[in-house]
Amino acid sequence: MSPTQDHAEFDLVVVGAGAVGENVADRAVQGGLSVAIVESALIGGECSYWACMPSKALLRAGIALRAGQGVDGARQAISGELDVSAVLRHRDAVASHWNDDGQAKWVDNAGITLLRGHARLTGTRTIAVTGDEGHTLTYTARHAVALCTGSVALLPDIPGLADAEPWTSKDATSAQQVPGRLAILGGGVVGAEMATAYATFGTEVTVITRGGLLGGNEPFAGELVGDALGKLGATVRGGVQIESVRRLDDGTVRLTLDDGTTLETDELLVATGRAPQTHDLGLASVGLEDGEWLPVDDTLRVLDGAGTPVDGGWLYAVGDVNHRVLLTHQGKYQARAAGDVIAARAYGRPVHDRPWGAHVATADHTAVPQVIFTDPQVAAVGVTAAEAEKAGCRTRVVDYDIGSVAGASVHREDYTGKARMIVDEDREVIVGATFVGPDVAELLQAATVAVVGEVPISRLWHAVPPYPTISEIWLRLLETYGRPGAR
Repeated sequence: MSPTQDHAEFDLVVVGAGAVGENVADRAVQGGLSVAIVESALIGGECSYWACMPSKALLRAGIALRAGQGVDGARQAISGELDVSAVLRHRDAVASHWNDDGQAKWVDNAGITLLRGHARLTGTRTIAVTGDEGHTLTYTARHAVALCTGSVALLPDIPGLADAEPWTSKDATSAQQVPGRLAILGGGVVGAEMATAYATFGTEVTVITRGGLLGGNEPFAGELVGDALGKLGATVRGGVQIESVRRLDDGTVRLTLDDGTTLETDELLVATGRAPQTHDLGLASVGLEDGEWLPVDDTLRVLDGAGTPVDGGWLYAVGDVNHRVLLTHQGKYQARAAGDVIAARAYGRPVHDRPWGAHVATADHTAVPQVIFTDPQVAAVGVTAAEAEKAGCRTRVVDYDIGSVAGASVHREDYTGKARMIVDEDREVIVGATFVGPDVAELLQAATVAVVGEVPISRLWHAVPPYPTISEIWLRLLETYGRPGAR
C-alpha cells in the first residue's frame, strides 16, 4: 500500500523495515492498530541481505564438506575441492539476489502500509518521509513511533583507513570475487566467521586483533576456534594493532602494525564493532541527539537524560539501535514485546511490565542466546564464569569434553569440543552455558530454556537425553556436578 496524500495518520509509524521493524509492525497490526512502516533501502534489512543469512550460506558448504571428511565411508566418496563459485551462487539465492519483492508482498499481506523513503522526526509523533525523487510527505502517529534503524559498521580512527576503502561486513558477505589475500581487523564474531569462510575458499587470511579471538565468551571458545582457523591455513596475530593503512596504486593494501612490521593484502575487512544508525533522524526535534544510541526501558520506550520516557512515552527504539543486545533474534524478541505493548497502551489494556511479563524484554539482561557459526561452532547463553564472579554470584563451574560423549563419536571421528555449565549454588539453577564443537548450535535451546525457566538441577535430572546423541552432554554435565540430595 502506498498513500499519495500529503498528510496521513496511522496509530503507529515504524521507521526501518528490517526484521525488527517488520515484527513490531506485525504485532501491532495483530493488536488492532493501523501501522505504516518506512524503509529507505531493502525490506528485510541487514540480516536478510548482508548479515545473518548470506554469512551462514558462505560458511555452510565448508562445514558440510569437513563433516563428511570426518566420517569413514563418506570420506572415500568425496573428491575434488570446494566449488567456490557454486557457494557464491547459493549465497546469492539465500540473499534473494538482493531483491525485496517477496518481503514487500509479505508487508502488504500483513496489512502494513509500506512507505519508501528516508524518515525524519519533525516533532511529537510526526514523521517526514522523503522519497527518491525528493518529494516529502508528512505522517502523524496517533499513539507511537518506533525507531528500528539498526546499526552500521564502525570504522576506527586509523590514519589512511577510510581512504583505503576497506571492506565492512556488507562487502564480505556480498562479494562476487574472492580475494587471494584478506586481512581482518577484529577478532569478534564477524571476524571469526568471515575468517572461517574465506580460509575455506583458499584465501590467505590474517586476523589482526588486540586481544584473543571471541572476547566476551569463555576463553576456551576463542582457543578452539583459533586452533581450527590455524588448520585451515589462517593466521591469527594477537596483541597487535594497525597504525596506518595505505592502498597502493596496484590495489594492494599495505598495513603498518605497531610491532614494526608491515602486511600487504588484497582486501582489508574491518570488523571492530557497530555504531548506531541514528544519524539524520531528526532526533533533535524531540530533544535527543542524532548519531547516538537510544537508551530504553524494558518496554522499549526511549528514555531522556533523566531516565524517564521521552515526552510521555510515545517514542520507542527497538533492536540494535537501543544497544541492549546487537543480535537479530533478540531484536525480534524485543519487537514482539514492543508491538504488543504499544497496542495495549493504545487501547488502555493492562500492561504486563514486571520481569518476564508479556510486554518486557527481560531476557536481554541475563538470558541471551548466541551461536557463532565458525567451525567448530560456539553456542552460549547466560553469563560466563568471569561475569558470574564479577557479579558476586556464588557459582560452580562444570566442564566436560563433548568429544567423549558416545553420540559425538558417531557424529564424526575427529569430534573436538567442550561444554561448560555454570550453576548458581544458592539456588541450584543454571545461569550460563557454553558449548563449542561441530553442530552444537542445536544444543543451545535446551540450555536457554533451563536458564530462562530457572529449572532446578534436581528437576533437570529427569530430562533424559536420548542415546546416542550429542545432547547426552547434559547427562555428563549433571553427573559431574552431582545429584542434589544424593551427594
